[in-house]
Amino acid sequence: MRLTILGGGGFRVPLVYGALLGDRAEGRVTRVVLHDLDAGRLSAVARVLAEQAAGDPDAPEVTVTTDLDEALRGADFVFSAIRVGGLEGRAADERVALAQGVLGQETVGAGGIAYGLRTVPVAVDIARRVARLAPDAWVINFTNPAGLVTEAMSRHLGDRVIGICDSPVGLGRRIARVVGAHPGEAWIDYVGLNHLGWVRGLRVAGRDELPRLLADPDLLGSFEEGRLFGPQWLRSLGAVPNEYLHYYYFNRETVRAYQRAEKTRGAFLRDQQAGFYEEMRRPDAAALTAWDRTRAEREATYMAENRDAAGAGEREDDDLSGGYEKVALALMRAIARDERTTLILNVRNRGTLGVLDAEAVIEVPCLVDANGAHPVTVDPLPGHATGLVCAVKAVEREVLSAAESGSRTTAVKAFALHPLVDSVNVAHALVDGYTAVHPGLAYLS
Repeated sequence: MRLTILGGGGFRVPLVYGALLGDRAEGRVTRVVLHDLDAGRLSAVARVLAEQAAGDPDAPEVTVTTDLDEALRGADFVFSAIRVGGLEGRAADERVALAQGVLGQETVGAGGIAYGLRTVPVAVDIARRVARLAPDAWVINFTNPAGLVTEAMSRHLGDRVIGICDSPVGLGRRIARVVGAHPGEAWIDYVGLNHLGWVRGLRVAGRDELPRLLADPDLLGSFEEGRLFGPQWLRSLGAVPNEYLHYYYFNRETVRAYQRAEKTRGAFLRDQQAGFYEEMRRPDAAALTAWDRTRAEREATYMAENRDAAGAGEREDDDLSGGYEKVALALMRAIARDERTTLILNVRNRGTLGVLDAEAVIEVPCLVDANGAHPVTVDPLPGHATGLVCAVKAVEREVLSAAESGSRTTAVKAFALHPLVDSVNVAHALVDGYTAVHPGLAYLS
């Protein structure tokens, strides 16, 4: 089986390859094609993968290419993890937003809209090429903003594109752990959009353990989201939000923390990864050792500003192991081998949430088999969550419309309607600022 990874020079690709190395079952991935626009980054990542595979005669073969069509032909699965504009673009997204006093995070608020506006046209082009060159392939999208980009691609690929995110998986794992359950034996009642969802129940052996968790301050204080949001707020909600909802519930505090930070997250990663790729220019560099060291620092500083604003402390060791590569492998195995499983994924709504139309991409538990991912019926969201989901989905639709039409006016509307922007004047300033620094937004007029 052949897997093509778009964004193959990306820093997290070795996580995916490491997961593939652990798969010994029949029908596993035997060939990996890495595609990237940057040949130097491709070479660096290929060196890390070669060291990972050292001594393993059955390791998947790795090839690299900068030709997109060549990468797509013959693919069984396409893993899309591109970053349009690179980490310099992410840093610019943060900088422009913070100058206007609003959040610049890459998937939430102004930064997410800017990232979406320059990513959607590229993702749509990829979807069209997949439909033409590899019509039987399944696309697994991790490109952010994951829900928005998956919806854009689904307009050309239908249900053969599925979005993944490790955030709900990590949240479910942490909750199961603190109530003494094995994550694989727990049913997680999770619903929302990507980076905008809530755990409303955790069923173990037919019993919902979430009420017990919410009633116990010590248990709530023992995991990251409990410390991030605070026991009182979680009990008020009657649910445990995805960590990204901290940007909504504690927006002012988070923006201040980002403004005080020595570097934004994007700037930190830009500089950190530049150091890694520069080190890989030395032929004698120990590629895997350098990658491991850089990854550990990256994971330990994840959402550091939010934890600082909440006084949540450092991340626990168990939360530093990533997870999206495991979701991707489980998804591929379920489809390729008809190994039925349940995963929280980004898929088309199909009536699952009555407040959204059938084509809206949502993030919910799905039953996965050889025919793809099928969303599980869920109870309606409470009013406060429904309002937030509908407002953000409306913004996503404006982003898609602006990307399709090239309308600057529609782009301004997308920014102005977002709950974390809340000003038409700021929206105009954001569009002016982003078009000034991003050549990829020159299509807006």
